[in-house]
Amino acid sequence: MNLRLIRSPLAAALVSTLAFTAAAQGPATWPSKPIRIVVPFQAGSATDMLSRQIGTGLSKSLGQPVLVENKPGAAAMIGSTTAARAPGDGYTLLMSGPASMVTNRFLYKSLSYDADAFEKVAVVAITPNVLLADPALPFKTLAEMVAYAKANPGKLTYASFGAGTTSHMAGELLRQVAGIDLVHVPYKGAAEAIPALMAGQVSLYFDTIMTALPQVKAGKLRALGVSTAGRAAMAPDIPTIAEQGYPGFDIAPWYGIVASPGTPAPVVAKLNTEINKLLTTPEFRERLIATGAEARGGSVADFEAFIKTEIPRTEKLVRQSGIAMQ
Repeated sequence: MNLRLIRSPLAAALVSTLAFTAAAQGPATWPSKPIRIVVPFQAGSATDMLSRQIGTGLSKSLGQPVLVENKPGAAAMIGSTTAARAPGDGYTLLMSGPASMVTNRFLYKSLSYDADAFEKVAVVAITPNVLLADPALPFKTLAEMVAYAKANPGKLTYASFGAGTTSHMAGELLRQVAGIDLVHVPYKGAAEAIPALMAGQVSLYFDTIMTALPQVKAGKLRALGVSTAGRAAMAPDIPTIAEQGYPGFDIAPWYGIVASPGTPAPVVAKLNTEINKLLTTPEFRERLIATGAEARGGSVADFEAFIKTEIPRTEKLVRQSGIAMQ
């Protein structure tokens, strides 16, 4: 007796039943229990704080608790894997970002999850980076820095909060578009990089605006430009790098909600609608700005198109940086 032939129709029927059940879990019945947002970073991180704000807002609009579950470690891979392996029923979301969705695929030979399998929901926010400089160096503007770097190739160094991070990739992008030779010096985070910059151990550093601005206002560091396409809401007086002769320069940490693979389209659509409603609320947007983040939003298709654009650009920057895959 061919057991394989007997099991196949049963398996097909089971898959069909499960698919029907998942499809039925649309906007009319979902959600009927608490939802969790997996955060692949530690509690208190920028990703964690943003996730909790989103969770609070969604709890009110969806009528169910939205809980944050921190799963830090391994360059966001532990949390990403947790969300990837959860049932695709709309009750597990991931606050994703550059590492989990884009960069890791170029840094590690083997990933424990498939970034492309997640159901994209919405880009929630970005956090503009600021190019900081040691004020003791003989330049005050981006143009002067570029001129100095060209006259002194390899003399200027730039810090980042880790190899492969957005801070690192911003430096690589600047090297590329400005045609200058900068030496990368990775640190474990702003807590190490900022003191090193103020002590003159490194020349430049792309830092998030929230931690950069106090040092700039105190005159301890000099801001040469913002890394996003538009000026930062928190510091509108700092010009963008793009407007200073490098059109198209636009790179910053971003945060996007994705759902576990297989989550029904109606559920994804409802999540997208509720998140976009939340992001248009003036008080919510103000709370984001106070933390250095800026609301984004948009359709599922917008998110998918954004990822497709980020993948080749990031691959080029990683290859250019010379990082060896682990």
